[in-house]
Amino acid sequence: MSLKKFEPDFWLELESTYLDRLKQRKELYSQYKTDILDALPGSSSACVELAEMVIQFLCARYPRHFVFTPSTGIFNNRILEQEADTTAWRYKGAGEGAGIEALKFLMDHVPEDFLVTQENTKTGNYELIAGVVCSALGWTIQHKLGKPLHKIHGPVPDYKEKMEFSMNRFFSKMSCDKPIQRGSWGLEIGKPLFTPPNDPHLKLRETQLSDLKLEDIHLRVDWQTLRRLPISRAIIFNYKALFTPFSEFRNEPYIPRLVAKILRDGKEEIMKYKGTWHVEHRVLPALDQWALEQEEKGWVPKDWKERTLDEDPFFPANNVQTCHELYAQASAGLDLGSGHKR
Repeated sequence: MSLKKFEPDFWLELESTYLDRLKQRKELYSQYKTDILDALPGSSSACVELAEMVIQFLCARYPRHFVFTPSTGIFNNRILEQEADTTAWRYKGAGEGAGIEALKFLMDHVPEDFLVTQENTKTGNYELIAGVVCSALGWTIQHKLGKPLHKIHGPVPDYKEKMEFSMNRFFSKMSCDKPIQRGSWGLEIGKPLFTPPNDPHLKLRETQLSDLKLEDIHLRVDWQTLRRLPISRAIIFNYKALFTPFSEFRNEPYIPRLVAKILRDGKEEIMKYKGTWHVEHRVLPALDQWALEQEEKGWVPKDWKERTLDEDPFFPANNVQTCHELYAQASAGLDLGSGHKR
């Protein structure tokens, strides 16, 4: 599963796609409703606690863009130039509807998906009790709601044999002060965000298009974090889909050889689950060519053996700036309202 610790200051990172992504999520919800957002009875306290934590984080991390007034319950989103009254779902007598309203608040202001899991006291299993999901490929919230972890991850190769026991133990022992992160990747045609089971886009994985262009292929990374809430003890899984043009691999040292190695030698069941076959006829020749170019330019030693990079979870870049410098510049220059990019 490759779980890693993460810096809490970077829990919810805003990007130049903020406005477009929120608009897209709003359109998806108007079309799919409960396939996007839903909550089971008894989940309201966890959903409200999550939304309150998000408000606190946004206002502390981006004080220029988000302001919350406790005395009135008004959340001011200066990027959207909108105010949201949170009192309807934050006061104690709000009832079961408060959970749905809290999730709607998250959907309207944060371009990330949130899944709320909580322990079933009768079985000891952690089950999905609520969520807002606009970035699912091949499933919807209704396919997972109410299910324990082992059924949610049923299609994942080797989950039952190698991960089920350790994941159940990890969830039961996870503390509030040790959030973790991981990334899940795939190669996609275009930039598919939400594709329910009957979506025509999924058919593209069943054939290798002869006229497929490299510029139409993107790396999709679902950057995921996992943390426990202190009051409800619910465990929150949140993630967002990030897209990078496949062509950018050409200028990233070591990456072409690494990706080609994984595509060719990765475990068959896992590669089928990732669904990369439909683009391999185009990406593998390109990766081989780019790997050779990088050796000829001296970017990669010719005797280098494919392995996890020392910079993991980052990777070497031609730019000499460190990741921390880039983060500092991005935070200082963030101006989403005027369209400035990070």
